[in-house]
Amino acid sequence: QEQLVESGGGLVQPGGSLRLSCVASGFRLEYYAVGWFRQAPGKEREGVAYISAGNNVDYEDFAKGRFAIRRDSASNEVYLQMNNLEPEDTATYFCAAGGLLLFTDHSQDKATYWGQGTQVTISS
Repeated sequence: QEQLVESGGGLVQPGGSLRLSCVASGFRLEYYAVGWFRQAPGKEREGVAYISAGNNVDYEDFAKGRFAIRRDSASNEVYLQMNNLEPEDTATYFCAAGGLLLFTDHSQDKATYWGQGTQVTISS
């Protein structure tokens, strides 16, 4: 069965760090563009970071300089390193895999696979 599974969420204080993991099973993630998205309570889901099958990366403005998306093909994984976290980063974080348009358009509609999400809470 083809699926994505996220992990690594939790409760951290402002200024802290988390590393989210997105592991694929049933297919090779390295052939797909991958995006991280997040949804806060009462808000629409929004993009965070993206990596192409060729390992080009791109970020939404709020993530630049604080977040890093990387691919580990050996473990069939894409992870999101998040540093200097703020309360506004509190959300459920999802990973998604799709074709090139997921990367170029930052479009959730271009995702083929979605994970179930992992909760990130930033609070003192």
